[in-house]
Amino acid sequence: MSEVKIAAAVRTEFGKGAARAIRRASQVPAVVYGHGSEPAHVTLPAHELALALRTPNVLLSLDVDGKNELAIPKAVQRDAIKGFLVHVDLLLVKRGEKVTVEIPVQAEGELAAGGNLLEHVLSTLSIEAEATHIPEAVTVSVEGLEAGASILAKDITLPKGSSLVTDADAVVLQVLAAQAEEPAAEAEATEGEEA
Repeated sequence: MSEVKIAAAVRTEFGKGAARAIRRASQVPAVVYGHGSEPAHVTLPAHELALALRTPNVLLSLDVDGKNELAIPKAVQRDAIKGFLVHVDLLLVKRGEKVTVEIPVQAEGELAAGGNLLEHVLSTLSIEAEATHIPEAVTVSVEGLEAGASILAKDITLPKGSSLVTDADAVVLQVLAAQAEEPAAEAEATEGEEA
């Protein structure tokens, strides 16, 4: 995983009015915390941050007043209607440090014939990995799976250096048989009998 360098400015004004003014200036208010240090209130450039956050669990290299810090996004708040960034919480990390993160589960391959459906019971897995080597996603093959088959968290091969935090027996993916609709003539006959 590559680092994304972003310049951060220390924030001295707080409250709704100050946050709105920061957003009008194409900046995003953020809080950087972790490692027992006092939380630092900063502003980040909105466009650069939005591009960086397209990658899940992106590693950010923050330049705060000449001091370089590594951080990962912990909580991202977006406007419900327009989708712009409202606020971001960042967790400080160090090289070699293990962190617990959620990574997306992606399925690949074709299910067995017969109109089966694939249900994503869990869309993410919680794993522990080195902060500078967080995988973007984990891919699971569902090739040829029949209805009733399921894939548990312990069945998924994780990238090297990662360990599973999610319950090992949790169902991640399962294959369901397609349900056929009741023919219209039978449905009407059934309704007539009930009346």
